Amino acid sequence: MVGRSHKKRRIDYNLEKMIMKAIRIHQYGGPEVMAQVEMQRPTPGLNEVLIKIAAASINPIDWKQRAGYLKDVFPLTFPATLGWDVSGTVEEVGENVTHFRRGDQVYALLEGGGYAEYAVVKEAAVAKKPNTLDHVHAAAIPVAGLAAWQALFEVAQLRAGQKALIHAAGGGVGVFAVQFAKAKGAYVIGTASSKNQAFLRELGVDQAVDYQAARFEDVVRDVDVVLDTIGDDTQERSFKALKKGGILVSIVQPPSQELAAKHGVRALFYGAHASSSDLAEIAKLIDSGKVKTVVDTVLPLTEARRAHELSQSGHVRGKIVLKAA
Repeated sequence: MVGRSHKKRRIDYNLEKMIMKAIRIHQYGGPEVMAQVEMQRPTPGLNEVLIKIAAASINPIDWKQRAGYLKDVFPLTFPATLGWDVSGTVEEVGENVTHFRRGDQVYALLEGGGYAEYAVVKEAAVAKKPNTLDHVHAAAIPVAGLAAWQALFEVAQLRAGQKALIHAAGGGVGVFAVQFAKAKGAYVIGTASSKNQAFLRELGVDQAVDYQAARFEDVVRDVDVVLDTIGDDTQERSFKALKKGGILVSIVQPPSQELAAKHGVRALFYGAHASSSDLAEIAKLIDSGKVKTVVDTVLPLTEARRAHELSQSGHVRGKIVLKAA
C-alpha cells in the first residue's frame, strides 16, 4: 500500500506540473469576458521553445482583438489566450533548437498566448533579453520595439542626417521610435499632448510639438520620414509635412495612395514581424545605454481586465506590464 501511495503522489505531482494558469476569453466582448483558467501546459515541437513567462506586456492590439475589432484580419479561435510579447526563462527546447537551452533568460514576440504562465514560441522569434533589464522591462519591448525598428529601418530606410516625424512619441511604439531614430543620427520631431512635452525632451527629441496647442503640419515641414501610429485625420494631414520623395509608414491603417501621389511621396502600411536578429540588435542598443524602456504600470496577471481598461483609455505613457509570477 505504501508503494502505491508514493506512486499516486508522483503521478499527481507530474500532472500538477503539466497544469498552468492563463487568462482566456471564450467570446468577443468587453474586459469582462476575460477569466483566469487552469489548462494544460504546452510542450515545444520542432524548432520551438517553451518559455516560463515572468512578465507579459499589454498592447492596443490585445484589446482590439478581444473586442472583435480585428476579427476580419486576426480572427480568434475560442477559447483564446491573448498576449503578444513576453519575457521569461527557457523551460524546455524542442527538436532542432540550436541557439537556446534550459535556463536562458529570453524575450520573444508571440502570436498570442502571452497571458499565461508558459508559452511555446518558434526559435526564430526568441532572443536573449537585454542583460541590463529585468523581465518586466524586457517584456515591454518586442511588439512596440519591433514595430518601431522595422518601420523606421527596414521600410523607411531612415539614415543619419534625415528628419523624422514620429506621432504619439510618448506612446508604446513612439518611445522606442524616438530613441532608435536618435541612435541612428536622425533629427527627430515628436508629437504629444501638453503634459508629455517634457517627457519627449527627456527621450531626446529635437523638436517637441504640442498637438493641443498647434497643428503639427503648420510647424513641421520637409521631413524625410513620417511614422504614423494614430491614423485617420492625423495620417492625412501628415502628407503636408513630408518633402517630395519622402515616405509615410503607418502601423495602424493603410494610407491613401491617391494622397501620396498628389504630394509626390510614398506611403505604406506595415505590421511588425517576429525576428530574433532584430530583437538581438535592440538588446545591444539597450545594454549600451542608448535606449531605455518606459513602463507605466505593473499589475499581476490576475488583473488583466484592469490592464485592458487602462490601455483602452489611450492615456498611457510607455507600456503596461503583467507579472505572471
